[in-house]
Amino acid sequence: MSWIFAQRLARHSIARITRALNDAAIPCPSAADPGRNPRPTNGQWILTTVRAILANPRYTGRQVWNRQRTDHILIDPENTSLGHRDVMRWNTPTDWIISTQLAHPALVSEADFVTVQHTRADRSTAPGRTYLLAGLLRCRPCGRRMEACWAHGRPTYRCRHGHSSATLPTVHRLPNAYVREDHVLPHLPALIIRLTEHRADLNGPAVPPSPAAAVEHLRTEAISLAFDPTTRTLTADTPRGERIAIG
Repeated sequence: MSWIFAQRLARHSIARITRALNDAAIPCPSAADPGRNPRPTNGQWILTTVRAILANPRYTGRQVWNRQRTDHILIDPENTSLGHRDVMRWNTPTDWIISTQLAHPALVSEADFVTVQHTRADRSTAPGRTYLLAGLLRCRPCGRRMEACWAHGRPTYRCRHGHSSATLPTVHRLPNAYVREDHVLPHLPALIIRLTEHRADLNGPAVPPSPAAAVEHLRTEAISLAFDPTTRTLTADTPRGERIAIG
């Protein structure tokens, strides 16, 4: 476990640490001690496991209580006769109870533990890189939000369908979806006209907005667009589901 903290202190990403553990064939907690860690992970480390270790103050040698609580939730709020179900949820660190005395040998110093909580992986971002559509695009096949990336000198958006660099992709996983920002922007004014055509009936003929104004409209109205890599179309998440082709 101390190695995991050392890697994070070296500003390595959680995905990189997870991948290194899997590459070295080091058993994950559920494989090493299935009695205490019953969650099935096929013997592989996953991002949430590494993240939980880095956030657990027990590795400083202190005992910790009240990290989780059990909430009793109605199975169906509209039919209370069905009763409740128990849901385990994490408490915030401010609600944890930490012993003042050491309960076991520490694997990481308190100073290093605190530093890790504020450590982020190194990311080199070139100046001048902007993503006008960040947060607005979703992947139609899987529903996930597309992430911004820089490819071939231009802003691009991609979806890896939940795959992370911590594990190798499976043979059945969908191929990554990519769409260039400059392929989307020229078509947004036409989409905005379709989205607001009911207003044009009252205010006269619609005037196409600029691409920048179109993006601002989508953000103001909280409208996201679902990208279909097969048909090369964008569909608005509105009741009418307006759609445009981007070629």
